[in-house]
Amino acid sequence: MSILDALLYKSFGPVFIKENSDAESFIEKMKALSSKASGKVKDKIEQQISAAESGLYGEKQIAYELRNSGMDMLIMHDLYLEKNGLSAQIDFLVMTRKHTFIIECKNLYGNIEIDDKGNFIRHIGHGKFYRKEGFISPVSQNERHLNVIKEIRKEYKTNFYTQGVFEKFFPQIYRSIVVLANPKTILNDKNAPDSIRKIVIRADQLVSYIKRIDEEDDLYKSSEKEMHELLDSFIKCSKPCKSDYAKKYEELLNGCKADDNVKQEETVSEAGSSSVDEKVAETTAEKICPKCGKPLILRTAKKGDKAGNQFYGCSGFPKCRYIENV
Repeated sequence: MSILDALLYKSFGPVFIKENSDAESFIEKMKALSSKASGKVKDKIEQQISAAESGLYGEKQIAYELRNSGMDMLIMHDLYLEKNGLSAQIDFLVMTRKHTFIIECKNLYGNIEIDDKGNFIRHIGHGKFYRKEGFISPVSQNERHLNVIKEIRKEYKTNFYTQGVFEKFFPQIYRSIVVLANPKTILNDKNAPDSIRKIVIRADQLVSYIKRIDEEDDLYKSSEKEMHELLDSFIKCSKPCKSDYAKKYEELLNGCKADDNVKQEETVSEAGSSSVDEKVAETTAEKICPKCGKPLILRTAKKGDKAGNQFYGCSGFPKCRYIENV
C-alpha cells in the first residue's frame, strides 16, 4: 500500500494529505522561547505568536469549509515547493476532478479596499482616528506560486503536442483564489479590475466558488488515479520550509546581537511597560486602539504592583495612553 492510499478515506470525498502546519510548529517553538524570555524580547515573541495564531485560525476556517464541501477533492495544506530555483509557500492546494486551486489565505483586520490598479489597502479606525495603509498584494503572491506549479508540471509534458496543450489550458485548469478568512472584514472591490475581483472571496464563499468553476468549465474529468498521480508530482517537489523565523529569537535569548528591528526600539515607561519595535508592531499586532486607531502592542509591566503582568498598550504612546488588560 502506498503512502497516498494509506491516507485516503474509504469514500473519496475531501482528503487532507498534509495537515501538520508549519505555523503550528512555529507557535510551539515561540511559546517555548517565551517561557524563557523576559522584557522586550518576551514582548516581541508574544507579538509573533499572536500574529501566527491569527493566521492559523484563518487557515482552520478554510479547512472547515473544505472538509464539509461534499466534493471529491485532494487537499494539501501548508505546502512548500521548490523547482528550478523557484519556491512557493502555498496555504492550500486543492485538486478537484477538473481543476487545481491554489489558495492564499488572509486573516486580515480592518476593512479591505482594492483600487482600480489592483492595490490592496487596509482601512483602520474611524472618524479623526481613521487611517489606511497598503500591503503586498496576495494576488501577486499567488501568481508567483502558480509559476512554481507550472514549472513542476512542465516536466511531465514530454512532446511538442502535450506541451502545447499544457500551455493553452494551464490558466483554465490551475486557478488562483485569495480567501479573506476574517468574517468581520468588509471587502470593497467595486473599483478593482475584473481579473482581481473574480478571485478575491470570503471563506464562506469558497466551496460554492469551487463548485461553480467546476460546473462552468467543460474540461476533462480526471479519474481518482489521475488525481493521485498529479498529487504525487507535487509531493516529490515538496520540501520542509527552510525559513526558521524562531531562530533570531533564540539568538536574542543566547545573547547574540539583535537584528535591525530590535535596534530601532523606542523606550516606553508608561505603566512600567517594556520597549517596543514600532515597525514590527504595525505588521504583527492584532488589536487596534479604539482611541487613535493605531495597533495595540502586547507589553509586560516591569515596575509597580503589576510587575510581570501583561497588557496591551497603544503604539502611539506617549500621545495616546490607552491600555487594555489581557
